[in-house]
Amino acid sequence: MTNRDRLLGLTVVVLWGLNFLAIHVGLEHFPPFFFAGLRFAVIAIPVLIFVPRPQVPWKWLLLYGTGFGILQFAFLFTAMRAGMPTGLSSLVLQSSAPFTVLLGAIFLRERLRGIQLAGIAVAMLGMGVIGWDRSHHAALLPLLLTLLGGLGWAFGNIGSRLAAARSENVNPLHLTLWMAVVPPIPMFALSALTEGSTTGWNALIGSFSPSGWPAFAALAYIVLLGTIAGSGLWTYLMSRYPASTVAPLSLAVPVVGIAASWALLHETPSALSLIGAVIVIAGAFTATSAGRRASAAMQPAEPTRRLEINPNLVEA
Repeated sequence: MTNRDRLLGLTVVVLWGLNFLAIHVGLEHFPPFFFAGLRFAVIAIPVLIFVPRPQVPWKWLLLYGTGFGILQFAFLFTAMRAGMPTGLSSLVLQSSAPFTVLLGAIFLRERLRGIQLAGIAVAMLGMGVIGWDRSHHAALLPLLLTLLGGLGWAFGNIGSRLAAARSENVNPLHLTLWMAVVPPIPMFALSALTEGSTTGWNALIGSFSPSGWPAFAALAYIVLLGTIAGSGLWTYLMSRYPASTVAPLSLAVPVVGIAASWALLHETPSALSLIGAVIVIAGAFTATSAGRRASAAMQPAEPTRRLEINPNLVEA
């Protein structure tokens, strides 16, 4: 990887790590389900007008959008609104990596190597350490909700994998953008049922006031920098290099997320949580990179590359 592209990769890491701070700010103003729907609606409207739909089966696009867009962010935003620390959220969402490996083995019959199983076990041990620590200092429910968000993301990864595998010449950026079309209506409906039919819309109107501008700025950051810029740069890097070269960079996102929340939100993680964080990242890296190395070893060396799932993608 060239120095220029390394810099681009680090830029993505910073953008995605700070994205959790923007989510924190937005959730102080917007109800979680409405905020999740609004985040995707802002992207979906221009996508429907200007971006051609990738020729993939609707069922896989719906699975991608439901897992990645609805389940992940419904659980994550609810967890953060319920008190899940911002920095810890960026870490626990890494559970999507070992979850994706397991779901691939169950639904896609992908063979798991011993080192992958060991990596999953290590990641689960790290989550257990964090859960034990949380149970002694704070409510455990937000942690469980964040884990469910990681599981939802993993189902979205399976949908993305199937959409690409069952179709030809799929533009990965177009696929990612069209995924954003799926969540808005279900999330707005869920918001109306659980948060009130007018609560979210009143919050949106209030975001244009002098006191609400931080929430509007947070939404703009999530859409423009966290999603469009971050995902665009990531897709560019994934198109130039093997997944095994690019994907491990995403494991640095929780480092940025925890450090930023520590510095700006004064969230001081306990020593035990930091130990658990290191264990989780080590396990997730082992579980996912081992599988990519095995796949690469079986592929002929060609200049073109097949779209691969990136279970470590952390675009929150």
